[in-house]
Amino acid sequence: MFGKIIVAIDNSEISDLVFDKAVSLAKAAAAHLMLLNVISPSDEEYPYPIYIYPNTVVPSLHEETLKEYMGQWEELKQERINFLSKRCQQAIDLGINTEYTQSFGSPGRIICEIASNWNADLIIVGRRGRTGLSELFLGSVSNYVLHHAPCSVLTIQQPIKANTEESQTVHLNCT
Repeated sequence: MFGKIIVAIDNSEISDLVFDKAVSLAKAAAAHLMLLNVISPSDEEYPYPIYIYPNTVVPSLHEETLKEYMGQWEELKQERINFLSKRCQQAIDLGINTEYTQSFGSPGRIICEIASNWNADLIIVGRRGRTGLSELFLGSVSNYVLHHAPCSVLTIQQPIKANTEESQTVHLNCT
């Protein structure tokens, strides 16, 4: 069965489902979990520097901006570590051998690398359901992992929210 499971999570809505499924599976298989969070420049919360170039007109402005950017970066890293630590403790409280790690870079590539280095038997990752142009430009982490993983992959689909106007059923009587 699965002895070592990597669980790729962030603080999104789909992450709750991914974590719940991973905990259920780990309990059933008596597996070891590794919770993984990858901070990527494509994250919505990723701090983008404004004018941190070394050739700014006013050197003190450059220094202040750089300090602000680094502060935002440290805050993001700490928020994610706190999130992972909380989730890790939840799993441990349920009797599951769990650890966590944080990494930086391309999420799909990092997930596959860590799975390979850790000799994972399974990767559990969420799927947001991006298609078309958003998948082309933003990429699909789950798609990358499915095609490059060194082990089995379980994708958890984000529930599709139906548009209430489009999802109304019309019943007609035929006479």
